[in-house]
Amino acid sequence: MGNCLLSFSFASQRYCYLHIYIYAIILLGSIDGFGQEQNKQLVKADENFEALAYINARDIYLNVARQGYASENLFRKLADSFYFTGEPENSVEWYEKLVTNYTENLKPEYLFRYAQSLKSVERYADADTVMEKFNTLTGNDKRAKSFVSKRDYLNFIEKQSGKYDVFMLDINSEYSDYAPSFNHKNEIVFASSRGKKTKIHEWNRMPFLDLFSSVIKENKVSNEKPIKLKGKINTKFHESSTSFSKDGTTVYFTRNNFTNNKLGKSKKGVVLLKLYKANFIKGKWSAIEELPFNSDNYSISHPALSPDGTKLYFASDMKGTRGKSDLFVVTILPGGKYGKPKNLGDAINTEGRETFPYISDSGRLYFASDGHVGLGGLDIFVAIKKGVDSFDVFNIGKPVNSPKDDFTFVIDEENKVGYFASNRNGGKGNDDIYSFRQTEKLITTCKQYITGIITDNETNTIMVNVDVSLLDMDGKVLSTIKSDTKGAYRFEIRCDTQYIIRSSIDEHNPNDTIFTSSTIFEASHTVPIDFKKEKLLSTTSEAVKTGDNIVVPLQLNSIFFDLDTEEIREDAIADLQKVITVMKLNPTLKIEVRSHTDSRSSYWYNKKLSVKRMRATVKYIIENGEINWRRIRGKAYGERKLINNCGNGVPCTEEEHQENRRSEFIVKD
Repeated sequence: MGNCLLSFSFASQRYCYLHIYIYAIILLGSIDGFGQEQNKQLVKADENFEALAYINARDIYLNVARQGYASENLFRKLADSFYFTGEPENSVEWYEKLVTNYTENLKPEYLFRYAQSLKSVERYADADTVMEKFNTLTGNDKRAKSFVSKRDYLNFIEKQSGKYDVFMLDINSEYSDYAPSFNHKNEIVFASSRGKKTKIHEWNRMPFLDLFSSVIKENKVSNEKPIKLKGKINTKFHESSTSFSKDGTTVYFTRNNFTNNKLGKSKKGVVLLKLYKANFIKGKWSAIEELPFNSDNYSISHPALSPDGTKLYFASDMKGTRGKSDLFVVTILPGGKYGKPKNLGDAINTEGRETFPYISDSGRLYFASDGHVGLGGLDIFVAIKKGVDSFDVFNIGKPVNSPKDDFTFVIDEENKVGYFASNRNGGKGNDDIYSFRQTEKLITTCKQYITGIITDNETNTIMVNVDVSLLDMDGKVLSTIKSDTKGAYRFEIRCDTQYIIRSSIDEHNPNDTIFTSSTIFEASHTVPIDFKKEKLLSTTSEAVKTGDNIVVPLQLNSIFFDLDTEEIREDAIADLQKVITVMKLNPTLKIEVRSHTDSRSSYWYNKKLSVKRMRATVKYIIENGEINWRRIRGKAYGERKLINNCGNGVPCTEEEHQENRRSEFIVKD
């Protein structure tokens, strides 16, 4: 997106950031070893760059660079001057020179920008190589982790693509047009920098933005000239990003910090963005009020009302933001009051830019991001809620997404038509609005498949008609089938999820295998099962009697715990499921859980810790196995019953201490 909406140059402090993307500017000193005239040019260019007059700065930098001068400062700022104004394809040459020649002490963020710029010219293999370096340098950056976990992202985007027909709108101008929204009166409202030729923003020499409307006829935008919204909603500064109530009489919108004809600024003298509310009264927008959770010291922008009008989503860089900008939600309370803004969390937000949210009538969250893996610049994603605070996020594919910035997506799901903006090649102006018609459903679930052959552990022959169940990690059976005539089984599963695959035949203990799916869409996994025929444990068997520890006949691993924790480990779940199975098959069986610790820490600390471990084990069996609590009880021994010589002060290996951190299962009367 080429237009800098999010703040405004004020007095001697000039600062601007794109979609809440804050760019730190460092003005370097004079340049040694260069001509006096060229030095003057570079000083002037740096002054323009610091003032966010990127196009003016770029013209000078290019002139100096073409004369043969090279430096880290020149290449960095020249590349950034293209990148920050929405021309990443022109920044590739200069990021390439920067990364190639000035690797020492180079901030990782430049690698990310370089990778994004490479994507803008569809050099995806080179971009992936750069992202590998970015991942190595950053480690915990979510953008890097997302790239690593979704290396097949181009294949998925191809599968997702072709589900929309896209059309250019005639209402676009030679300036910037974007942020379409429905006002529920057969119109779209959008932001445009047309008509303000005397107010030019230094960021990219574009006029400031106002709000306009165009009529929709038969699901198409009329070619008639757009009309500026009436009333006091438009000012001499930026207005953008609207969201309307269902009756069209209330609007939330973004504006520079300009309230009651007074321009506000932060402690640093920066004019940021705020959210405002207006009502449609007697044919005009009036009763404009600033929302109470705004601040002079951070930006809040790009509102999106939920379908029922009870929640407002927005972008911000307020305290608690994970990246350059995050998505938040606030509850709209009766009487014009609001709850406390809440960050939408790590499933949505990254260290990059998440911005321009939109909530469809079905409750889907659409948003723009350069932090999630995409085609380059801002891509549009859809988030599907899968829990209270959890989402699955999917790139919506081409042709809506492109190697450039694509953003401000809205859709009428009933008619399957909508609008978005992009600064892609072939448009009329800086940013343009496109309409679309959805022709196919999006892929919004990540499916994979488990297949395998079951063979006898002793004879290595295939086993037919074996019951094979797929369980979640809480022990809930999701699906059960029988192995076919070739000993094969097959399950459809979700991506990035852990499962238990349980095979069982009469009078034998079940065999459990834990499997974790990947993040690759439509991937198939082969999980062979080497079935061990162990006679089913029964209290009627002479092999089991009161006082026995069923860990031995069930070949359990004693339910080990990590140091200083009572959490049930994943590798213990399959063994606990065996205990549950035995208790269900033997309804009169009662057991006692005995929990132990190693000798490290104090006696009383270990006593308390073993109580926690015992309770965690008992709780798991009761809740996940639906076992009557009267059939299971527990005892906590702390460090009193070590099974080796690793007492206090005795040097032991971690493996030896691990032997003592255990739970046992004793058969009781």
